[in-house]
Amino acid sequence: MRIGLMVGPERRRYATKKARMIEAAQEAEAAGFASVWIPQIPDEFDAMTAAALIGSATSTVEVGTAVVVAQTRHPIALCQQVLSVQLACEGRFALGLGPSHHWIVEDMLGLSYDRPAAQIRSYLDVLDQALAGPGPVAVENEHFQIDNPLDITDQPATPVLLAALGPVMLRLAGTRTDGTTLWLADERAIGEFIAPRITQAAAEAGRPPPRIVAGVPVCLCGSGEVDAAKDRAERLLAEAEMSPNYQRLLDRGDAEGVSDIMAVGDEAAVLARLRTFADAGVTDLSVRVLPVGDGRDELIASSQRTREFLASLAPEI
Repeated sequence: MRIGLMVGPERRRYATKKARMIEAAQEAEAAGFASVWIPQIPDEFDAMTAAALIGSATSTVEVGTAVVVAQTRHPIALCQQVLSVQLACEGRFALGLGPSHHWIVEDMLGLSYDRPAAQIRSYLDVLDQALAGPGPVAVENEHFQIDNPLDITDQPATPVLLAALGPVMLRLAGTRTDGTTLWLADERAIGEFIAPRITQAAAEAGRPPPRIVAGVPVCLCGSGEVDAAKDRAERLLAEAEMSPNYQRLLDRGDAEGVSDIMAVGDEAAVLARLRTFADAGVTDLSVRVLPVGDGRDELIASSQRTREFLASLAPEI
Protein backbone atom coordinates (compact mmCIF):
# COMPACT_ATOMS: atom_id res chain seq x y z
CA MET A 1 0.00 0.00 0.00
CA ARG A 2 1.48 3.32 -1.15
CA ILE A 3 1.42 6.23 1.29
CA GLY A 4 0.41 9.70 0.14
CA LEU A 5 -0.52 12.94 1.87
CA MET A 6 -3.41 15.34 1.42
CA VAL A 7 -2.17 18.87 0.87
CA GLY A 8 -3.88 22.23 0.69
CA PRO A 9 -7.24 21.74 2.46
CA GLU A 10 -6.62 24.34 5.19
CA ARG A 11 -9.00 27.27 4.88
CA ARG A 12 -8.00 30.95 5.14
CA ARG A 13 -4.48 32.42 5.23
CA TYR A 14 -4.81 32.82 1.45
CA ALA A 15 -1.99 35.32 1.11
CA THR A 16 0.47 32.50 1.82
CA LYS A 17 -1.58 29.55 0.56
CA LYS A 18 0.25 29.05 -2.73
CA ALA A 19 3.64 28.96 -1.02
CA ARG A 20 2.38 26.66 1.74
CA MET A 21 0.84 24.17 -0.70
CA ILE A 22 4.00 24.02 -2.76
CA GLU A 23 6.18 23.71 0.32
CA ALA A 24 4.02 20.89 1.70
CA ALA A 25 4.24 18.98 -1.58
CA GLN A 26 8.00 19.50 -1.86
CA GLU A 27 8.47 18.29 1.71
CA ALA A 28 6.33 15.23 0.98
CA GLU A 29 8.40 14.46 -2.10
CA ALA A 30 11.68 14.91 -0.22
CA ALA A 31 10.42 12.66 2.58
CA GLY A 32 9.69 9.87 0.10
CA PHE A 33 5.90 9.88 0.00
CA ALA A 34 4.46 8.27 -3.11
CA SER A 35 1.78 10.86 -3.80
CA VAL A 36 0.06 14.06 -2.77
CA TRP A 37 -3.71 14.50 -3.05
CA ILE A 38 -5.57 17.78 -3.32
CA PRO A 39 -9.19 17.87 -2.11
CA GLN A 40 -11.70 20.07 -3.89
CA ILE A 41 -13.50 21.77 -1.01
CA PRO A 42 -16.59 23.73 -2.13
CA ASP A 43 -15.38 27.09 -0.80
CA GLU A 44 -11.67 26.58 -1.37
CA PHE A 45 -8.76 26.88 -3.80
CA ASP A 46 -9.27 25.19 -7.18
CA ALA A 47 -7.73 21.72 -6.98
CA MET A 48 -6.69 21.59 -10.64
CA THR A 49 -4.84 24.89 -10.38
CA ALA A 50 -3.16 23.64 -7.22
CA ALA A 51 -2.11 20.45 -9.03
CA ALA A 52 -0.49 22.46 -11.82
CA LEU A 53 1.40 24.62 -9.33
CA ILE A 54 2.54 21.62 -7.32
CA GLY A 55 3.47 19.62 -10.41
CA SER A 56 5.64 22.45 -11.68
CA ALA A 57 7.46 22.63 -8.33
CA THR A 58 8.13 18.88 -7.92
CA SER A 59 9.74 16.18 -10.03
CA THR A 60 8.90 12.68 -8.79
CA VAL A 61 5.81 12.61 -6.56
CA GLU A 62 2.42 11.72 -8.05
CA VAL A 63 -0.07 14.61 -7.92
CA GLY A 64 -3.78 13.83 -7.76
CA THR A 65 -7.14 15.49 -7.16
CA ALA A 66 -9.63 14.08 -4.68
CA VAL A 67 -11.94 14.99 -6.27
CA VAL A 68 -12.96 17.39 -9.03
CA VAL A 69 -16.75 17.77 -9.28
CA ALA A 70 -17.74 16.75 -12.81
CA GLN A 71 -20.86 18.89 -13.04
CA THR A 72 -18.91 22.13 -12.54
CA ARG A 73 -16.99 21.75 -15.83
CA HIS A 74 -18.00 20.88 -19.37
CA PRO A 75 -16.04 17.71 -20.21
CA ILE A 76 -14.08 19.39 -23.01
CA ALA A 77 -13.11 22.26 -20.68
CA LEU A 78 -12.06 19.73 -18.06
CA CYS A 79 -10.03 17.74 -20.58
CA GLN A 80 -8.23 20.88 -21.72
CA GLN A 81 -7.40 21.60 -18.11
CA VAL A 82 -6.39 17.99 -17.37
CA LEU A 83 -4.06 17.79 -20.34
CA SER A 84 -2.52 21.14 -19.45
CA VAL A 85 -2.01 20.06 -15.83
CA GLN A 86 -0.47 16.82 -17.06
CA LEU A 87 2.14 18.83 -18.94
CA ALA A 88 2.91 20.82 -15.78
CA CYS A 89 3.24 17.54 -13.85
CA GLU A 90 5.37 15.91 -16.57
CA GLY A 91 3.19 12.81 -16.66
CA ARG A 92 2.61 12.49 -12.89
CA PHE A 93 -0.98 13.75 -12.68
CA ALA A 94 -3.94 11.55 -11.70
CA LEU A 95 -7.46 12.89 -12.10
CA GLY A 96 -9.79 12.14 -9.23
CA LEU A 97 -13.30 12.84 -10.52
CA GLY A 98 -16.76 12.41 -9.10
CA PRO A 99 -20.43 13.45 -9.15
CA SER A 100 -20.19 14.97 -5.65
CA HIS A 101 -23.37 15.30 -3.56
CA HIS A 102 -26.80 16.88 -3.93
CA TRP A 103 -26.08 19.52 -1.27
CA ILE A 104 -23.16 20.79 -3.35
CA VAL A 105 -24.42 20.31 -6.91
CA GLU A 106 -28.07 21.28 -6.38
CA ASP A 107 -28.13 23.41 -3.25
CA MET A 108 -24.87 25.34 -3.74
CA LEU A 109 -24.56 25.45 -7.53
CA GLY A 110 -28.11 25.14 -8.79
CA LEU A 111 -27.20 22.32 -11.19
CA SER A 112 -28.95 19.03 -11.85
CA TYR A 113 -28.14 16.05 -9.66
CA ASP A 114 -30.57 13.79 -11.49
CA ARG A 115 -29.18 10.27 -12.09
CA PRO A 116 -25.54 11.13 -11.25
CA ALA A 117 -24.21 7.75 -12.44
CA ALA A 118 -25.74 8.34 -15.87
CA GLN A 119 -24.17 11.80 -15.93
CA ILE A 120 -20.76 10.32 -15.16
CA ARG A 121 -21.17 7.56 -17.75
CA SER A 122 -21.82 10.20 -20.42
CA TYR A 123 -18.90 12.25 -19.10
CA LEU A 124 -16.53 9.30 -19.39
CA ASP A 125 -17.49 8.84 -23.04
CA VAL A 126 -15.88 12.22 -23.66
CA LEU A 127 -12.87 11.65 -21.41
CA ASP A 128 -12.09 8.30 -23.05
CA GLN A 129 -11.54 9.99 -26.39
CA ALA A 130 -10.05 13.24 -25.19
CA LEU A 131 -7.44 11.72 -22.88
CA ALA A 132 -6.36 9.08 -25.41
CA GLY A 133 -4.19 11.63 -27.22
CA PRO A 134 -4.35 14.49 -29.72
CA GLY A 135 -7.20 14.26 -32.18
CA PRO A 136 -10.91 14.86 -32.67
CA VAL A 137 -13.45 14.18 -29.95
CA ALA A 138 -16.81 13.16 -31.41
CA VAL A 139 -19.44 12.08 -28.89
CA GLU A 140 -23.22 11.91 -29.03
CA ASN A 141 -24.90 10.45 -25.97
CA GLU A 142 -27.63 11.20 -23.45
CA HIS A 143 -25.99 14.36 -22.13
CA PHE A 144 -23.53 15.63 -24.75
CA GLN A 145 -23.25 16.33 -28.47
CA ILE A 146 -19.59 17.11 -29.08
CA ASP A 147 -17.44 17.48 -32.19
CA ASN A 148 -14.24 19.13 -31.02
CA PRO A 149 -10.51 18.83 -31.73
CA LEU A 150 -7.97 18.57 -28.92
CA ASP A 151 -4.23 18.85 -29.50
CA ILE A 152 -2.65 19.69 -26.17
CA THR A 153 -0.32 16.89 -25.12
CA ASP A 154 1.06 13.57 -26.24
CA GLN A 155 2.00 12.66 -22.67
CA PRO A 156 0.91 9.20 -21.44
CA ALA A 157 -2.80 8.89 -20.83
CA THR A 158 -3.97 10.44 -17.56
CA PRO A 159 -5.16 7.94 -14.93
CA VAL A 160 -8.76 8.57 -13.89
CA LEU A 161 -9.98 7.62 -10.42
CA LEU A 162 -13.72 7.80 -9.89
CA ALA A 163 -15.30 8.64 -6.55
CA ALA A 164 -17.57 5.60 -6.25
CA LEU A 165 -19.64 4.93 -3.15
CA GLY A 166 -22.47 2.71 -4.42
CA PRO A 167 -22.81 -0.45 -6.55
CA VAL A 168 -23.55 1.30 -9.86
CA MET A 169 -20.68 3.75 -9.51
CA LEU A 170 -18.28 1.02 -8.38
CA ARG A 171 -19.08 -1.01 -11.47
CA LEU A 172 -18.60 2.06 -13.62
CA ALA A 173 -15.27 2.77 -11.93
CA GLY A 174 -14.08 -0.78 -12.43
CA THR A 175 -15.09 -1.08 -16.08
CA ARG A 176 -14.22 2.44 -17.28
CA THR A 177 -11.48 3.94 -15.06
CA ASP A 178 -8.27 3.13 -13.21
CA GLY A 179 -9.88 2.85 -9.79
CA THR A 180 -11.64 4.77 -7.06
CA THR A 181 -10.86 7.40 -4.47
CA LEU A 182 -12.71 7.29 -1.15
CA TRP A 183 -13.58 9.24 1.95
CA LEU A 184 -15.45 7.99 5.03
CA ALA A 185 -14.87 4.34 4.12
CA ASP A 186 -13.66 2.07 6.88
CA GLU A 187 -11.97 -1.31 6.51
CA ARG A 188 -15.16 -3.36 6.56
CA ALA A 189 -16.84 -1.17 3.93
CA ILE A 190 -13.76 -1.43 1.73
CA GLY A 191 -13.02 -5.11 2.25
CA GLU A 192 -16.58 -6.45 2.04
CA PHE A 193 -18.28 -3.97 -0.28
CA ILE A 194 -15.97 -1.73 -2.32
CA ALA A 195 -12.94 -3.86 -3.18
CA PRO A 196 -14.83 -6.98 -4.32
CA ARG A 197 -17.19 -5.06 -6.59
CA ILE A 198 -14.70 -2.79 -8.29
CA THR A 199 -12.15 -5.58 -8.68
CA GLN A 200 -14.70 -7.95 -10.22
CA ALA A 201 -15.91 -5.24 -12.60
CA ALA A 202 -12.35 -4.50 -13.74
CA ALA A 203 -11.61 -8.20 -14.27
CA GLU A 204 -14.78 -8.71 -16.31
CA ALA A 205 -13.83 -5.73 -18.48
CA GLY A 206 -10.31 -7.07 -19.01
CA ARG A 207 -8.75 -4.16 -17.13
CA PRO A 208 -5.84 -4.29 -14.66
CA PRO A 209 -6.63 -4.52 -10.94
CA PRO A 210 -8.02 -1.13 -9.90
CA ARG A 211 -6.42 1.32 -7.53
CA ILE A 212 -8.34 1.96 -4.31
CA VAL A 213 -7.28 5.25 -2.76
CA ALA A 214 -8.57 5.71 0.79
CA GLY A 215 -8.62 9.03 2.60
CA VAL A 216 -7.71 8.42 6.25
CA PRO A 217 -7.14 11.00 9.02
CA VAL A 218 -4.00 10.27 11.06
CA CYS A 219 -2.74 11.67 14.36
CA LEU A 220 0.35 10.43 16.18
CA CYS A 221 -0.17 11.17 19.86
CA GLY A 222 -0.03 9.79 23.37
CA SER A 223 -2.77 7.61 24.77
CA GLY A 224 -4.04 10.48 26.88
CA GLU A 225 -4.59 12.61 23.77
CA VAL A 226 -6.60 10.11 21.72
CA ASP A 227 -10.02 11.35 22.80
CA ALA A 228 -9.04 14.96 22.14
CA ALA A 229 -7.78 14.03 18.68
CA LYS A 230 -11.03 12.24 17.87
CA ASP A 231 -13.07 15.17 19.11
CA ARG A 232 -11.04 17.49 16.88
CA ALA A 233 -11.63 15.20 13.90
CA GLU A 234 -15.38 15.41 14.45
CA ARG A 235 -15.25 19.20 14.75
CA LEU A 236 -13.17 19.74 11.62
CA LEU A 237 -14.05 16.90 9.26
CA ALA A 238 -17.53 15.64 10.08
CA GLU A 239 -19.53 17.99 7.83
CA ALA A 240 -19.43 15.49 4.96
CA GLU A 241 -21.32 12.98 7.10
CA MET A 242 -24.54 14.90 6.34
CA SER A 243 -24.50 13.55 2.79
CA PRO A 244 -26.84 10.59 2.19
CA ASN A 245 -24.13 9.12 -0.06
CA TYR A 246 -21.67 9.03 2.80
CA GLN A 247 -24.30 7.84 5.27
CA ARG A 248 -25.02 4.84 3.06
CA LEU A 249 -21.30 4.14 2.86
CA LEU A 250 -20.90 4.39 6.64
CA ASP A 251 -23.76 1.90 6.96
CA ARG A 252 -21.68 -0.58 4.95
CA GLY A 253 -19.01 -0.60 7.66
CA ASP A 254 -18.56 -0.34 11.40
CA ALA A 255 -17.67 3.35 11.66
CA GLU A 256 -20.31 5.85 12.76
CA GLY A 257 -18.25 8.89 11.79
CA VAL A 258 -14.89 10.20 10.68
CA SER A 259 -13.27 9.77 14.11
CA ASP A 260 -13.92 6.02 13.94
CA ILE A 261 -11.91 5.82 10.71
CA MET A 262 -9.01 7.82 12.11
CA ALA A 263 -5.65 6.15 12.77
CA VAL A 264 -4.74 7.66 16.13
CA GLY A 265 -2.39 6.89 19.02
CA ASP A 266 1.26 5.95 19.34
CA GLU A 267 3.44 4.56 16.56
CA ALA A 268 2.33 0.98 17.07
CA ALA A 269 -1.36 1.90 17.11
CA VAL A 270 -1.17 4.05 14.00
CA LEU A 271 0.84 1.47 12.05
CA ALA A 272 -1.49 -1.35 13.07
CA ARG A 273 -4.54 0.64 11.96
CA LEU A 274 -3.00 1.58 8.63
CA ARG A 275 -2.15 -2.06 7.95
CA THR A 276 -5.81 -2.99 8.40
CA PHE A 277 -6.62 -0.74 5.44
CA ALA A 278 -4.00 -2.54 3.35
CA ASP A 279 -5.48 -5.87 4.39
CA ALA A 280 -8.92 -4.63 3.28
CA GLY A 281 -7.64 -4.01 -0.25
CA VAL A 282 -6.52 -0.38 -0.20
CA THR A 283 -3.70 0.24 -2.69
CA ASP A 284 -3.05 3.89 -1.82
CA LEU A 285 -3.48 5.95 1.33
CA SER A 286 -4.35 9.63 1.14
CA VAL A 287 -3.47 10.71 4.67
CA ARG A 288 -5.13 13.74 6.19
CA VAL A 289 -2.72 14.71 8.96
CA LEU A 290 -4.83 15.99 11.85
CA PRO A 291 -2.74 17.42 14.71
CA VAL A 292 -3.80 17.76 18.33
CA GLY A 293 -2.76 20.32 20.92
CA ASP A 294 -3.45 23.66 22.55
CA GLY A 295 -2.43 26.61 20.47
CA ARG A 296 -0.66 27.02 17.16
CA ASP A 297 2.80 25.92 18.31
CA GLU A 298 1.53 22.62 19.74
CA LEU A 299 -0.53 21.93 16.63
CA ILE A 300 2.46 22.57 14.36
CA ALA A 301 4.65 20.28 16.48
CA SER A 302 1.99 17.56 16.47
CA SER A 303 1.61 17.78 12.71
CA GLN A 304 5.35 17.53 12.22
CA ARG A 305 5.62 14.46 14.46
CA THR A 306 2.89 12.70 12.52
CA ARG A 307 4.46 13.55 9.14
CA GLU A 308 7.90 12.40 10.28
CA PHE A 309 6.51 9.07 11.47
CA LEU A 310 4.59 8.52 8.24
CA ALA A 311 7.72 9.45 6.28
CA SER A 312 9.58 6.70 8.13
CA LEU A 313 7.05 4.25 6.62
CA ALA A 314 6.94 5.80 3.13
CA PRO A 315 6.65 5.21 0.27
CA GLU A 316 4.66 2.08 1.14
CA ILE A 317 3.80 -0.41 3.83
